[in-house]
Amino acid sequence: MKGLIRDLEQLVGRDSVQADPEDLLAYQADATGYFAKGEPVAIVLPADVEAVSKTVAYACEHGIPITPRGAGSGLSGGATPIKGGIVLDLKRMNRILEINHGNLTAQAECGVVLADFQRAVEKEGLFYPPDPQSMTVCTLGGNVATRAGGPHGVKYGTTGNYVLGLEVVLPDGSIIQTGSSCVKHSVGYDLTHLMTGSEGTLGVITKVTVRLLPKPEKDRTIIIVCESIKQAVETVSEIIARKIVPAKLEYVPSGAIRGMNRYINPPIETEGGAYLFMMIDGSLSQIEEESEKIKNLCQNSGVLSVKVIEEEGEAASYWKARTAAYPLLLAMVKKVIIEDVAVPRDQIASFAESLEKIAAETGIPIGMSGHAGDGNVHPSVIVYDLTDEVEEKAQKAIKMLIQSGLDHGGCISGEHGIGLHKSSFIEMELGARQIQLFRDIKKAIDPKGIMNPGKIWVEEGEAC
Repeated sequence: MKGLIRDLEQLVGRDSVQADPEDLLAYQADATGYFAKGEPVAIVLPADVEAVSKTVAYACEHGIPITPRGAGSGLSGGATPIKGGIVLDLKRMNRILEINHGNLTAQAECGVVLADFQRAVEKEGLFYPPDPQSMTVCTLGGNVATRAGGPHGVKYGTTGNYVLGLEVVLPDGSIIQTGSSCVKHSVGYDLTHLMTGSEGTLGVITKVTVRLLPKPEKDRTIIIVCESIKQAVETVSEIIARKIVPAKLEYVPSGAIRGMNRYINPPIETEGGAYLFMMIDGSLSQIEEESEKIKNLCQNSGVLSVKVIEEEGEAASYWKARTAAYPLLLAMVKKVIIEDVAVPRDQIASFAESLEKIAAETGIPIGMSGHAGDGNVHPSVIVYDLTDEVEEKAQKAIKMLIQSGLDHGGCISGEHGIGLHKSSFIEMELGARQIQLFRDIKKAIDPKGIMNPGKIWVEEGEAC
């Protein structure tokens, strides 16, 4: 190992290599350390694409696994170095290179924190919609690698809808530029979107070119308190049917509201069975008209209450509380496994009913929140006791709820990616032939199998 560390220090500089035990410990897992942990032998923190290229070329020559890492905020185990080797921490590559008003595009290095990027763009009167809940820490490169989503997905789509071009270091250390800054690009195979969502298994994304939108003039938050999840889903369907597409439309279960009220001023009434947090945006006249339509629709459908928030600080408190829901839950129990299933919007209520049956059958509590506007829901598998028996029941519940999502016409991941967590389930959705295509692509691009090994699919009983 000393020889490896010495070689890496000569390649990229001593300040860019970490190998102390306490440093290695911090990189053993991403935000889902309860799935598995790895034991890296070295951490490399490159400052530029040349350092990435040198590191990857060295790893290729010597057959050393490479695990690319952004902020480590992923929820699928994707940045976990389960095969050891080198973790490539890309957070030093954090420059915003260009914000182009005339072309409505921007270019940035992979380590730029999403919230910083959005603030920089919005100062220019522009808008980059993708907004995963971890946006204060997650990076653009990680977002692209997992096709990250967020509440804005209902109206604006997810990260993959905005990627125009990439700079990628391939497994042999060569550097390629995919796509371009053009609105239209039809040249050869679409390697840009092959790399988008590849979770570090085909190369290292080092630079991202994305399209931007004009920043909406105004936005407004609306809170709808419903008697039940069935009523909440019916309300969502009715809003969409009226040709109103909210910028955000989130389902929040009644059990989460008490904890969230710590952040909300004034607090929300707690008599409801289900809650919808909604944001509409556009011109002032548009949001005034849509606010009135939504109020009338909700009152006619018999919801318990509908509140249009006029004051910006109060509206911000609702969205801050929504973001804090997962940490609040995590602080109350031993372990929470946040699932990520997408179903057609008209199937949300039926899927929620199936979760209640699964919880009753397995004895494992399952909560549910998520992006009601686009059908991406997040069942929370709650573990109160860390015993083998409870863990076995929890894993059974996970498999059952994933199967239920597929039975409802859905998919096993809407925004978190596959990583480790979903690798044993992916064939349930895609089938053996597609998985074989994945393997063939992987072998063609990464014949030595050094790029983020152990992720996305299972082979011979082991994630590979």
